[in-house]
Amino acid sequence: MSEIENRPSPFSKDRFKITLCKVIFFYSVFFVVMKIMALFNGYPMKVSLIMSTPFVLLSLWGLYIVRNKTFNWLYVILGILVVSLVRYYELSIFDYLVN
Repeated sequence: MSEIENRPSPFSKDRFKITLCKVIFFYSVFFVVMKIMALFNGYPMKVSLIMSTPFVLLSLWGLYIVRNKTFNWLYVILGILVVSLVRYYELSIFDYLVN
């Protein structure tokens, strides 16, 4: 029983932070690639560029973090916020930019 009580919480572990950083990095790269592919299927270029800009920045920052192995919580928090907000408001932003 004492072994379970002495464990640190899972959110304080470095591997959890590293995993989240890598997931956000790979998702950002995937989102940019999907927006580039959407251009070839007739998706408006202006909308695609504007929608993918935060993910390009997250991808570049994530590339720096992964290569230098300087994982931090700021990237995780900002990544979660950007991904959540863009995904939630994606259709509204699309309609606003198209019209």
